[in-house]
Amino acid sequence: MSGTVLACSKITSSDQVVALDILIPDSGHIELGDTLRPLGRALNSQGDSVAAQIFWATLDTATIVVLDSTTGVTVGKVVGSGRLQGRVGLLRSNPQTVVVAARLDSVRAAGAIRDTVTVSAPDSLSDSLLIRVFAADSEPPAGRQVVYAATTYPASGPTVKFVRGGTVTTDGTGLAFEQLRLSPGALPDSVVVTATVKRFTGTQIPGSPVTFVVEFRP
Repeated sequence: MSGTVLACSKITSSDQVVALDILIPDSGHIELGDTLRPLGRALNSQGDSVAAQIFWATLDTATIVVLDSTTGVTVGKVVGSGRLQGRVGLLRSNPQTVVVAARLDSVRAAGAIRDTVTVSAPDSLSDSLLIRVFAADSEPPAGRQVVYAATTYPASGPTVKFVRGGTVTTDGTGLAFEQLRLSPGALPDSVVVTATVKRFTGTQIPGSPVTFVVEFRP
């Protein structure tokens, strides 16, 4: 997430700051209690970087708190969204949104981890491959991304597909699910499905990935 703001003052020097280029890591998403550090550059009228100290402040102190105004290190205080702004002198950046989400604790299967699909049935769908994500606090872990992936045995072409596309999000209770549908082609003996849940930083949470096995019978 980035934002650039232009100054309206008269340019008198190549060292004069006329714009701020701001980048918020992880698309501005953090978990409750975690910190992020924004990146910023002061630019002159030619678009070149200028040595200048950027100071940071939050416009929503109830949601996020700037721990150090010179580095911009910011902590998520409560679940919600807040705005972060950089400043050089009187020049201020566009407010940058920071979304604070519940801190994830773990994930586990919320139903059967094995299923058998009869190919001759009118609808060759697996049961719901259901997982539940748990938060480390009382906040609901809603809207968190879950990525499903399938590996067929024996190895073959893409004989199965995910009904919901393979990437889903948790509901207000932390539940998410996907289903497999058999595609035309070679009949696999089984399909191993993994459901992966990661933090915004890219690290997996405890219990991830959750593994399911779907068997196919004529």
